[in-house]
Amino acid sequence: MTTRTPAPPAARTAFPALGTTAELLVTDPRALAVAEAVLRAELDVVDRACSRFRPDSELTRVNLTAGATTTVGGHFAEALQAALRAARLTGGAVDPTVGRAVIALGYDRTFASLRPDDARPLPVARPAPGWQRIVFDAHTRRLRLPPDTRLDLGATAKALASDRAARRAATAAGCGVLVSLGGDLATAGQAPEGGWRIALADDHAGPARGEGPAVAVTGGALATSGIGVRTWRRAGRALHHIVDPVTGEPATAVWRTVTVAAATCVDANTAGTAAIVLGDRAVDWLRSTALPARLVRLDGAVVRLGGWPPDSPASAEGGPR
Repeated sequence: MTTRTPAPPAARTAFPALGTTAELLVTDPRALAVAEAVLRAELDVVDRACSRFRPDSELTRVNLTAGATTTVGGHFAEALQAALRAARLTGGAVDPTVGRAVIALGYDRTFASLRPDDARPLPVARPAPGWQRIVFDAHTRRLRLPPDTRLDLGATAKALASDRAARRAATAAGCGVLVSLGGDLATAGQAPEGGWRIALADDHAGPARGEGPAVAVTGGALATSGIGVRTWRRAGRALHHIVDPVTGEPATAVWRTVTVAAATCVDANTAGTAAIVLGDRAVDWLRSTALPARLVRLDGAVVRLGGWPPDSPASAEGGPR
């Protein structure tokens, strides 16, 4: 499940970015161009720093130097700190050292170019090396990965880009802003009257039919993790992209989607991803965070936690998603 906004805002734009869709909503139509320029600049920065698929990205360079000490740039350092914080807060359920496992499963290129039915045999799964083995000095930005380790910052870097872009765009535009990257969204500035109306759907890029549940967001962020969209088959086995660091395998399918509200998109995304990995343990863990959350089981049964409101229907009108 992801998030989409059925009621047309004052102004919006959408375009492909980071292998998904970037959406920008502003409360003042006159500020759209300024806010879009900020968003595009942020997306360029995160892509150059954190992309697994660019040979010239800083992440590629860092992964190639695993076992040696290197100095990283400021944005990469911020993204790495967000990933390490996520690992610490989730007890390692969200671990940036799953990169080699993700590649071994076949997610070794952009999802758009991934073979949907790969006949190659699956290699033997191995646990992730573990985030605790990363040596990083935030002051000097000196980093050493364990040998033979590949970082994957996907669980937090996109959410961090949403947070950064929303804050910077709201400051530059002087109005309310919502940034959504693949449905993981952050807001900043003054929300429209009644809040941003957000519809929930399994696929943010799917058709907006208006019959799904919706919530109003007046501030902060909302993110959804799920196992139903980024899927493929390999050696006859159905796979998805959220890896359990303990096994190196796709997380056991317990929840179809988990949507979480938090002060930042990084925190919301971290909690949602952790819940997918934790499976049956997710409910108790999410209760301990006190974050509002909506979990959907494979059979469609819904669990609401932390004061998440009862489902209300989305508007029948079409609009950004």
